[in-house]
Parts: sequence; structure tokens; C-alpha cells
Amino acid sequence: MRMRILAAVAIAAILGVVIESRTSARAVNDKKDLAAQVEALKTQVAQIAKQAQNAEDYIAIDNLQTAYGYYVDKCEWDQTADLFAKDGTLEIGLRGVWVGQDRVRAYLHTLPQLKYGTLFNHMQLQPKIDVAPDGQTAKARFRAFEQFGMLHRSAQWAEGTYENEYVKEDGVWKIKKLHYYMTYYVDYYKGWDQGGNPAPGPIPNFPPDEPTTVQYKLYPDVFVPPYHYKNPVTGK
Repeated sequence: MRMRILAAVAIAAILGVVIESRTSARAVNDKKDLAAQVEALKTQVAQIAKQAQNAEDYIAIDNLQTAYGYYVDKCEWDQTADLFAKDGTLEIGLRGVWVGQDRVRAYLHTLPQLKYGTLFNHMQLQPKIDVAPDGQTAKARFRAFEQFGMLHRSAQWAEGTYENEYVKEDGVWKIKKLHYYMTYYVDYYKGWDQGGNPAPGPIPNFPPDEPTTVQYKLYPDVFVPPYHYKNPVTGK
């Protein structure tokens, strides 16, 4: 009888050890599973945060370029210049490049002022915005459709493409490089079927800081402003 009792006690002890071992192993596995789940959630949260920030940056850049168009419409040159980074550049058509916010401001103030009989519309359309992975720089392509007019004197249609660069300074997006390729410039009364006019020429007594970066001809010649991006389907 005593041997049976001792055997039963031994078996119970062994079972206890086995159960405890299995419980401990399950607890360790549960901790590992929980840690893995936490890491997976952290990764998902980081991805969502990055996507949300990218969306905010896209909207901010689109708003920045849209604001540029409205300010230029109304010849609000200081408001326009304030959109540029301190070392920002501006290149309009074939007039050359102005370097630095102060020079951009000075260039803008050589342009006409809004007054009775003046039309100066600059519509910013068709954005293609790409924010860099670090979220600090971006590139974008916009189309501009323009109407220039002076009462009883002239009326022009114009169209072109922006290939711009942007930079985030102190958390605020600004224009780093504005490059506007004018693709056509035509007399309203003649129409584009009669050909186009040459691009606006140099500004007297106000030469650019650097020469034009890309030489091209306007309509009726064919010129495609270079794309900053690859084909989103083929990657080419």
C-alpha cells in the first residue's frame, strides 16, 4: 500500500512538473505572440502616419501653387514672392533665371500692375505632385492657361507647363524652383490656326541672373516640356 501511495505521489509530482512546464511554455509563446503583434501594429501605424503626412503635403503643395496663380492674376507681387524659398528661383518662358527670393520679388515688380482695362488670368490646372520619401522636398507638374488683355489694345491666349520643385522650410512648403515652359502665345483675334507669337522678350535694363536653362520654340513648333516623373504603370 505504501509503495502505491509513493508511486501516486511521484506520478502527481511528475504531472505537476509537466503541466507547469507547458503553462510556462504557453506563457512564453503568448508573450512572443503579443510582442510580434505589437511590432506589427507599430509598423502599420507608422505606414498610416506616413500616408497621412504624404496626403497633407500633397494638399499643401497644391494649395501653394493655386495661391500663386491667384496672386499673379491680381498682380500682387509681394504676396507672390513670399511663396518662394529664400534661395528659390524663377524661370518664365525664355527670359532667363532669377535667383533668390529678393531677385524674384524684383523681377515680379517689373511686370504690369492691375488697373482698369487689364486682364491677367493664370489658371493652375492638372497637378501631378510627387513628394520625396523624406517629406522635405517635392516636384510637381502643372498646366497653366492664361488670358492677357489690355482694353482696346491687345488680347492674348497663352498656355504652358510648370515643372516645379518645392521645399519644406520650418514645416512650411515653399517654391524652390518655378520653371514655366510657355508652349503657345497667340493673338486672340487671329486664333491659333494662324500661328503663334514669339514668347515675351527680355526686360529692358533688368537682365536675369542666369541664362535660360532650356532652349525651345513655341507653337506652331512642337516642344514637350521634360517630365520629372516616370510612367506610373511601366516605370519608364
